[in-house]
Amino acid sequence: MTTSTPAPTPAAAASAPDDPTRLALYETMQLCRTFEEAVLREYHADKGPGFDIGRGLIPGEMHLAAGQEPVAAGVCAHLTAEDAVTATHRPHHLAIAHGVDMRRMAAEIFGRATGLGHGRGGHMHLFDPATHFSCSGIIAEGLPPALGQAFAFQRRGTDRVAVAVTGEGAANQGAFHESLNLAALWQLPVIFVVEDNDWAISVHRQASTAVPSNADRAAAYGMPGTRIEDNDVEAVWAAAGEAVARARGGGGPSLIEVHTVRMWGHFEGDAQGYRDDLGEAAARDPLHRYRTRLLERGVLDDVRVRHVTEECEGLVAEAIAYAKDSPLPEPVTATSFVFA
Repeated sequence: MTTSTPAPTPAAAASAPDDPTRLALYETMQLCRTFEEAVLREYHADKGPGFDIGRGLIPGEMHLAAGQEPVAAGVCAHLTAEDAVTATHRPHHLAIAHGVDMRRMAAEIFGRATGLGHGRGGHMHLFDPATHFSCSGIIAEGLPPALGQAFAFQRRGTDRVAVAVTGEGAANQGAFHESLNLAALWQLPVIFVVEDNDWAISVHRQASTAVPSNADRAAAYGMPGTRIEDNDVEAVWAAAGEAVARARGGGGPSLIEVHTVRMWGHFEGDAQGYRDDLGEAAARDPLHRYRTRLLERGVLDDVRVRHVTEECEGLVAEAIAYAKDSPLPEPVTATSFVFA
């Protein structure tokens, strides 16, 4: 397991992964969770007294994706570093699964000069040309750039694909519908992935969306639409394998919606008083559920679990130490790297 090499070799589309693939999916999920737990600790370590969002080694807002790891692991297992991924303001799990250098990502989160954006962007604006990864704090912003990348891949005659990940709240934005329409019209090699964690900040999907599943909206644009229930990483893997194979083969776009869970707040400091499902979130932890499932199947044993956990902890500790040891940007460089 590394964080500086290209993303995993694409797996062939199939109905169920083999045991080595299951283990790889688990390892990716564990690494994503370990990284976010470390960021959570570092973020809250020096926010007091009280809770001052501007204080500490990681100032500003922080959006973490604990519970949504099956989306990242299942989709990115079929991609290489030559494929493109655009993510949301909750991007760390997707960046890690797609092979973004975790040390440079951590440095960017800490606002250091060695970060992906030289410390300018922070955790919501991660850009990595080496893996064609980007994200944004603007809702639904990542969909049009994914179309542009897919258009370029198509025009160049390659079999590369673009994946645009967004939330269920963003599926009500104009950019979502415009992007699906154009992708279908031009038969672009793009896969739209909707992370449905039930809550668009504090508004439940049922109070904001006219249809029970955004996957149903795919039919309006002449593309396949699939909804994955139960946050099932293997089901995500299977659906993503079909969609990626379709896109690589010139079959055009697809839409996958995954009913996932946001285990923590919309942002750190969110009291979550609006949630009536908060007590159930821990019980829906996909990492714990998948670990139990693999233990029962004999894919994992206690020794392997401990080994994976220790390896992930070591990689994350190295990334956090790298970030802390990196210099802050010099004030005289404030206008550098802003425009090309």
